[in-house]
Amino acid sequence: MSDPTPPLANQAGLSDNAVAAISYITIIPAIAFLILEPYKRSAFVRFHAWQSIFLCLAAFLVSFVIDIAVGMMMFFSPFVALAVVRLIWLLWVLIWIICVVNAINGKRFKLPIIGALAERQAGPLAV
Repeated sequence: MSDPTPPLANQAGLSDNAVAAISYITIIPAIAFLILEPYKRSAFVRFHAWQSIFLCLAAFLVSFVIDIAVGMMMFFSPFVALAVVRLIWLLWVLIWIICVVNAINGKRFKLPIIGALAERQAGPLAV
């Protein structure tokens, strides 16, 4: 007689906290966790995956605006333009680290605008 196979979530060996944190690496794992069966059932994972997607989109849009602004500022003060760019990217890295640490610790940390959108997309807390 063969032993029954454990559920897929146990075979993967990843907790919801770990999966939520991994979803912040890039947009690709976030999308994958919204599609993969054991993870898409968790409202916690869905929330962090959607927040990661919206954060990546916001970073892309802000980067586009910064590129245009820096292009104009380079004629007047290139050093100030480069300093502003570095400060903005430092802010993005800090936001990313805060999101990852909160996901690892099992907290549902909501970013101001993006968090509300992610919460709406993730659906109800109960599965």
